[in-house]
Amino acid sequence: MTTHPDTVLIIDFGSQVTQLIARRVREAGVYCEIVPFQSAAEGFRRIRPKAVILSGSPHSTVDIGSPRAPDEVFSSGIPVLGICYGEQTMCAQLGGKVEAGHHREFGRAFLEIEDDCELFDGIWAKGTRHQVWMSHGDRVTAIPAGFKIVGTSTGAPFAAIADEARKFYAVQFHPEVVHTPDGAKLLGNFVHRIAGLSRGWTMAAYRDQAVEAIRKQVGKGKVICALSGGVDSSVAALLIHEAVGDQLTCILVDHGLMRKDEAKSVVEMFRQHYNLPLILVDASDRFISALEGEADPEKKRKTIGRLFIEVFEEEAKKLGGADFLAQGTLYPDVIESVSFSGGPSVTIKSHHNVGGLPERMNMKLVEPLRELFKDEVRALGKELGLPESFISRHPFPGPGLAIRCPGGITREKLEILREADAIYLDEIRKAGLYDAIWQAFAVLLPVQTVGVMGDGRTYEFVCALRAVTSVDGMTADFYHYDMAFLGAAATRIINEVKGINRVVYDVTSKPPGTIEWE
Repeated sequence: MTTHPDTVLIIDFGSQVTQLIARRVREAGVYCEIVPFQSAAEGFRRIRPKAVILSGSPHSTVDIGSPRAPDEVFSSGIPVLGICYGEQTMCAQLGGKVEAGHHREFGRAFLEIEDDCELFDGIWAKGTRHQVWMSHGDRVTAIPAGFKIVGTSTGAPFAAIADEARKFYAVQFHPEVVHTPDGAKLLGNFVHRIAGLSRGWTMAAYRDQAVEAIRKQVGKGKVICALSGGVDSSVAALLIHEAVGDQLTCILVDHGLMRKDEAKSVVEMFRQHYNLPLILVDASDRFISALEGEADPEKKRKTIGRLFIEVFEEEAKKLGGADFLAQGTLYPDVIESVSFSGGPSVTIKSHHNVGGLPERMNMKLVEPLRELFKDEVRALGKELGLPESFISRHPFPGPGLAIRCPGGITREKLEILREADAIYLDEIRKAGLYDAIWQAFAVLLPVQTVGVMGDGRTYEFVCALRAVTSVDGMTADFYHYDMAFLGAAATRIINEVKGINRVVYDVTSKPPGTIEWE
């Protein structure tokens, strides 16, 4: 990882929205890192942050053995902000009191501003009332010496407190979620006004730092890049190519599970417009033969991962060997691999394969995007000159259609799904909705129904359509189509794709920490 002198450390106590705290801090132009509470002391010493934020948690501070912040956080003299559980553990550790079972508060609430403080400066004034989002069962019943009450709510008499001499602040509500309308401004006040950090986190600066870091890591070595055609691996490839030029060779594996004409369009763009060394490997028969009839989604992923590794090994040998394997690992992948697991994962992320990196490959990983969230990767892609049409492409997982074809895979079902998916995306583009949707795709359900088409009966598959809105891929809500659009898309699919006689729309949402529909 690149060294960042002005870093905010976020200690994760297990909240499902901890990543949103990081997003808000990054949006304020300040670099931050998340560490799980189990390794917070080591992270604090390693990172040497300029400020610390304590996250929420499903735990209760009144339980024996519940998570705590390292004592050095409070003795270091740097600003600290506690959020929800973060407020409770701050109070518990500094001499206050927390009790369980008083008055639970979940959802929308209103904060009464009792006093001015620097955290609210320019946002909320004394005597005003503002909407916030609460999610707590325990509550603070006594605050430590030196603190004052700056905000109250119906269920929390100490909903916001401050010790401005020590620059300790704490709130019972969640400023990181959109349901607290001014929450991002509060976090901005904490990192800028209170911690005194500048807006030094930009993609232009990151690009320069990353190029130097790649050159230092790779030296004169050879790099092969697992290019999937998605935004992540494409941005990683361009960044590495800028750093080491022809020491990089990209490998695009067509496993037969890509969208219609996907491999062709990716090859054309990278060969014609970016002049990157690119090898296209047609391994579709190999992958589909190995997957045919397999219904277990995890076995599908592992089979795909194993075959990816085998293909990369074979191609590396043809190139005379390689020293590094590059991939588009993002920061959420890194967080998920270390949170509550005891250490970093050695598994290649499932966007490329899930089989792990065997020692026999004798290659080191180059992951230039491992500090970035999805929207930051897109901003970096723009900085590198990728066209907007490519940057705004909907995410598409490495296992591709295999996980969008629940149940046993057959070549026939994959072709049916590929055609339905292409029609669906075509209708979205024609309606001018593509950029308003974060991700859309079709799924071929393992269900067949009786239908009547014309004068005959059919017994064919059901196709499910999904579309979600999201900012960073960590949370999502279904896109609210009008019925005219859904009717037109469904009619086209049923009329043009033999094998489908019914179309449904998936209206489930994606809470934090969940994976794609499979």
